[in-house]
Amino acid sequence: MHVRYALAVNVIVCVYSIAQALGEIRRLVAARFAYRSMSSYYFSLFLDQVLAYLLMSASSAAASRNDLWVSSFGQDAFNKKITTAMWLSFLGFITLAASSLISTANLFSMV
Repeated sequence: MHVRYALAVNVIVCVYSIAQALGEIRRLVAARFAYRSMSSYYFSLFLDQVLAYLLMSASSAAASRNDLWVSSFGQDAFNKKITTAMWLSFLGFITLAASSLISTANLFSMV
């Protein structure tokens, strides 16, 4: 259950991040898309916050399950891969938190 939750959240965050990056590239390349409404800044900030906390929740759930597995069955190659994936999820959380700060700065620069 915890692993499926972690995987689902990581996939959602990945798709969101790719879509947001493509949208920003499109906005930078095409001058006619340079304007963004206030609601898009609010929406971006909201999704950054929600997905960052979901990612932290999923990483914590996977970490507790991995710790339980290691204490019961010992360390193996699979656990090392899970640990690496959790660290990458925590790194993803840090980047989403930074994105949230950027979204906040963009929002308040528009006001």
